[in-house]
Amino acid sequence: MAAPTSDTGAIKQRDADRTRAEILRVATEEFADKGYAGARVDEIAARTSTTKRMIYYYFSGKDQLYLAALENAYAVIRGLESQVDVDALEPAEAIRRLAELTFDHHESHPDFLRLVSIENIHRAEHLTKSELLPGLAGPAVEVLDGVLRRGRESGQFREDVDALDVHMMISSFCVFRTANRYTFQAIFERDLLDPKRRDHYRRMLGDMVLGFLSQD
Repeated sequence: MAAPTSDTGAIKQRDADRTRAEILRVATEEFADKGYAGARVDEIAARTSTTKRMIYYYFSGKDQLYLAALENAYAVIRGLESQVDVDALEPAEAIRRLAELTFDHHESHPDFLRLVSIENIHRAEHLTKSELLPGLAGPAVEVLDGVLRRGRESGQFREDVDALDVHMMISSFCVFRTANRYTFQAIFERDLLDPKRRDHYRRMLGDMVLGFLSQD
């Protein structure tokens, strides 16, 4: 019997990667919708082309699957941030571009915000166990740090603001707009995700951050 070819091995690897990605996609939806306690591995298996046994093969257990879904959700936005060629942009334009990227991402990835909210309910007990944790924070801080440094050197930005300050400002606006959509609408009768107001809020975010950075 002929030995398996390298092509056969590559196909198996692609199949395994697709299966793992599908499990993560469905698990993200389940955990975001039902929380860590409410999500069931049986249900995740039923919604994928695999079995509960295979899920445990790939992820060992529910804890590990939840953490993998959380890590993957963070990795997506960190990857997007690292793709922005901030060095080719003026500091103010780079800040606006990064703010808009977060705005677009959070609007189109509501499951990410639900997962983050759930993990905060659990006081980050799962995330603090992640071996990928340094890599989940590094890219965002490093990109912003470089832009702020250039802005300070050119006299455009104030000196007493660091990358985490700016990251917090951007995240606060984007998270609130999406995560608080329904309660805000119920109280004030305004839908924060109304397409007619989208450009206004997107521009408002950039103006707010740049206005803060340019204050004396």
